[in-house]
Amino acid sequence: MKIKGIENLSPAQIQAAVDGGARFVLFPYCLSVVVMSFKRSSDIYFIPAGESVAGKAALHSLASLLLGWWGIPWGPIWTVSTVFTNLTGGRDVTSEVMSQWQASSAASAAFVQAPGRG
Repeated sequence: MKIKGIENLSPAQIQAAVDGGARFVLFPYCLSVVVMSFKRSSDIYFIPAGESVAGKAALHSLASLLLGWWGIPWGPIWTVSTVFTNLTGGRDVTSEVMSQWQASSAASAAFVQAPGRG
C-alpha cells in the first residue's frame, strides 16, 4: 500500500516526526453497486503532529455517503461504520507501519552485512 506524504523525508526525519506525534492514518470508504457492497481503505497518509485530518476524512466519508449505502444489507451498515471511523480521525496504523519499516530496515542491514557481501 502506498504511503502519501513522506516523499521528501528521510527515514531519520520520519522517525523523529513519529516520535514527536506524527502518525500514519488510513480512511475507510464504502462503495455499492446494485446489491454488492465493497468496503475498502485509502492509501496510508502521513499526518504530521498537529495537522488536521478533516479534509482527507471528509473526502472518503462523502464517497461513502454518496456511493456506499445502495447495497442491501451491507451498504448502509458499512457506510455508517466508515463515516464514524473517519469522523473520529481515521484508522491509526502508525505502530503497524513503523514495525514493518523497522523489520524491513533490519532485514536490509542483515543482507548487506551477510558473509560474502562487501
